[in-house]
Amino acid sequence: MNTEHEGGHEHDHKKLGRELDLFTFSDAVGKGLPLWTPKGSVVRRELERFIVDEEIKRGYLHVYTPDIAKLDLYRKSGHYPHYQDSMYAPIKVDDEEFMLRPMTCPHHFELYLSRPHSYRELPMRIAELAKLYRYEQSGELMGLQRVRSFCLADAHIICATEEQAGEEITKALDLIVDIAAVFGLKQGEHYHFRLSLGDRSNKEKYYKNDAAWEKGESMLRELLQKRGEKFEEAKDEAAFYGPKIDIQMKNVNGKEDTAFTVQYDFCMPDRFDLTYTAADGTQKRAFVVHRSSIGAIERIVALLIEHYGGAFPTWLAPVQVTVLPVSEKHAAYAEETLSQLKDAGIRAELSSDDSLGKRIRGVKLAKVPYFIVIGDQEVDAKTVTVEKRDGAKATTPLAEFIAKLQEEIRTRSA
Repeated sequence: MNTEHEGGHEHDHKKLGRELDLFTFSDAVGKGLPLWTPKGSVVRRELERFIVDEEIKRGYLHVYTPDIAKLDLYRKSGHYPHYQDSMYAPIKVDDEEFMLRPMTCPHHFELYLSRPHSYRELPMRIAELAKLYRYEQSGELMGLQRVRSFCLADAHIICATEEQAGEEITKALDLIVDIAAVFGLKQGEHYHFRLSLGDRSNKEKYYKNDAAWEKGESMLRELLQKRGEKFEEAKDEAAFYGPKIDIQMKNVNGKEDTAFTVQYDFCMPDRFDLTYTAADGTQKRAFVVHRSSIGAIERIVALLIEHYGGAFPTWLAPVQVTVLPVSEKHAAYAEETLSQLKDAGIRAELSSDDSLGKRIRGVKLAKVPYFIVIGDQEVDAKTVTVEKRDGAKATTPLAEFIAKLQEEIRTRSA
């Protein structure tokens, strides 16, 4: 069975993704490699713009780094061997070996190392919408929830002190909670915190430094307690370079996944010799926080499709308004209405082929937030009759409707 396509629950994102034409998979392209349709790409692009703008507002520096790097970079970081099973095989080019990246950290550290830094520049929050590639086993693949190529809203925060790292972890959690609220996701109901711990005896899986593990785990535990968060602890779920706080969400079929994560890293600063010039002129070792804000775009889209049952809020909806002329003689005013909506930056389309009843049904099935019916009355009065997805109806001048809609989109109202 191809689990990429099949959905059980009626809100299953695989089923809705197909019905709403958001994404697809192709055996010719390969398992776990989603193809985003124009409609699905709108949802993705809106989320990407949202998170980049939000992070820049909060002092993140957004960068671009390559999807590929020399294998030696991953030997240095420890991803190879620690993470080897989840990586694609090396690519040989001119006697050198390259890897498709499973993580962004080494790229961001190399960017940091490209020039010296002073304590005044820290914390430095390096962020990227990074394309990553991980080999998930065939049986694990599931729609957009588990894929082999994905885009992570990733960041690495280089800090001067442990206190600063603690503050940055708190700010990263604030960002995650704020973003979840925009989506109407409530803590306890839709997501919960998990403290993911290492296992001192597992030398294969974890970087060896017992004292640092003790310190890092207590720091995260105290930080969650101080925030008054409810959380569970999970052994053996940490990253190989340190403990983390995972934000766990369930899909409609009851399976739990990590949606967002904040990690404390005491291993990479040593491996990459990440230093800064302190106030007294000496070189000091930096501290690093890894975090994802809305996690993997693929996974958050899957969760949001299910959360909204495919009925996206207006700001995320692939089509925000559909214009329906009653008949041919209303076509000119309908076209004029359409072009005014588009000029106002609204994603609108015209539907004119078929009976009005069928077209209205089509719009409802596509879960478009608003549709406008244009008949004699609207043409004569130069108004529009707007119907909301929930059935609410109003006749109003077009300019008024546009202004209201723009405000709804601007505030990302749910």
